[in-house]
Parts: sequence; C-alpha cells; structure tokens
Amino acid sequence: MNERADAISSLDKPWAYVVLTKPDVTFLVVITTLAGFYLGSSGSIDWSAMLSTVGATMLVAGGTAALNQYVERESDAVMRRTASRPLPAGQLRPRDALIFGMSMIVVGAAWLAFAANGLAALIALTTTVLYLGLYTPLKKHTPLSTAVGAIPGALPPLIGWAAAHGSLSLGGWVLFAILFFWQFPHFMSIAWIYREDYARAGIRMLPVVDRKGDSTFRQIVCMSAVLVWVSALPSVVGMAGIGYFFLALILGMLLLQVGLWANRSRTNARAKWLMHATVAHIPLLLICLVLDKMAIPGAR
Repeated sequence: MNERADAISSLDKPWAYVVLTKPDVTFLVVITTLAGFYLGSSGSIDWSAMLSTVGATMLVAGGTAALNQYVERESDAVMRRTASRPLPAGQLRPRDALIFGMSMIVVGAAWLAFAANGLAALIALTTTVLYLGLYTPLKKHTPLSTAVGAIPGALPPLIGWAAAHGSLSLGGWVLFAILFFWQFPHFMSIAWIYREDYARAGIRMLPVVDRKGDSTFRQIVCMSAVLVWVSALPSVVGMAGIGYFFLALILGMLLLQVGLWANRSRTNARAKWLMHATVAHIPLLLICLVLDKMAIPGAR
C-alpha cells in the first residue's frame, strides 16, 4: 500500500511543479509579451527571437509564481481556494519550490538577455523584484498593494516590446497603461469573490476593509471608464487605425457596462461575470490591435 502511494506521489509531482507556476497567470504573461513583441517589431518578424522571448519570459513568470507560493505558503494554507496548492497540500517541500523558482528565473533571464537583449532581461527581473519584494509583502499591510501590484503586472508587454524594438518607445508604454488599468476591475472582482478567504489569511485587499463594497465597486467602475479611453490610445499615437479605435471603444464600453451591472447588486455571482468579462476583454483587445497592424503594416 505504501509503495502504491509513493508511486502515485511520484506521478503527481511533475504536475505539482506545473501548478506551482500558476499556468493561468503565466498564460496571460505570455500573450501580453507576445503582443508586445509583435507590435514592437519593425518590418518582418524575427520568429526565432519571438519564440525565445516568449519562452524565456514564461520561465521568469513561472519562477516568480513559484517563489510567490513559497513566500505565501502559510497564508495559502488557511484560504479555501489556495489550500490545495502544492506547498500547503504537502505535495512539494518548500525547499523544492525555492530551488525550482530561483532556477527558472535565472535561466529565463539569462536566455532573454542572450536571445533578445539586456533591456528585456532587466525588465523581466524588475517584474520579479517588484512582485515579490514589494507587492507580496504589502498585501498584508494595505489595500494599496493592488495599485503597486498593477505595475509588475503591466510590465510583460514592455518585455516583448524591448526585445523586438531594442528600446522603450511610446507604443510600449501605451501597452503598459492598458494592462495597468485593466488589472483593477480584474483583481477587484476576484478580491470581492474571495474577500472572506483573504480576511482569514490577514490579506488586506480592499474588499476586506470595505465590507459594503462602496470603494471597491467605485474603483471598478472608475478604472473601467478610464480603460475605455486608454485602450483607444494606440489609434491616437499612430500605432493603430480608426478601425481599432472603434473596436476598442466597444470592448471598453461592454466591460464598463458589466462593471456597472455588478455594482447594482454586488453579489459574488455578478462579480464572477465581471471577472470572466475582464479575462475575455484583454485577449480580444490585443487581437484587434495585432489584426490592425497586419492590415496596416506601417501603422505605429
């Protein structure tokens, strides 16, 4: 019986390492980095450099996620939605997660510097440092941690842009702004759904201290409204044409309407709809931007 349990454990262990990288979050990092590279490229696309940039960034992102779970393993153990993660569930030892995470970050950053450039690698490492060194510890002290965390969360498209363009020009910062403001309705909806979990772990997300939700949903609605106009900026600065401009406004207004609808009753069910709307919004917006560039290759 013990031999069978050990066999099952050994089979589950590789998957535990995958879970440690937070594949859903890492996927978002990948698509935004990919979009940043494509939009930052001039002339024909260097597909080899693009794949290397995405692969290396994925390693850094996965390693950062692993170290985040290493740091927050005690908090994860008391939260229902995270209690089954590899460390609180005992599938991996903390030391394994620490070595795994650090190795991925070192290899990913080195690969990025070699395959792309030092600037892209520096931005990737800055993302890790801000996420682990600033955002993660602040979560237990202030609701402002979400605004701080939105900075490293918005850096992946800059990694792609720097890798392709070699510098951080206006277009890259526009992508950064879009991702920055998008994170507020996204993470506030998640925080509202799991506010009791966060409170149990002593994590001071805004919904934990804002029990009625006035400030939480005000922030959701206001940031969604700002996002409508920020997401249209690529057309204003010459990165995209008029077609993208109207598509961005439509997508932004739809997201804003979902936020307003969620605000009217503030139930977990409506917050989940809002969360799903944000998850759909950013890939659709980036697809519109990429398709616009394909249609008008000279657009900047």
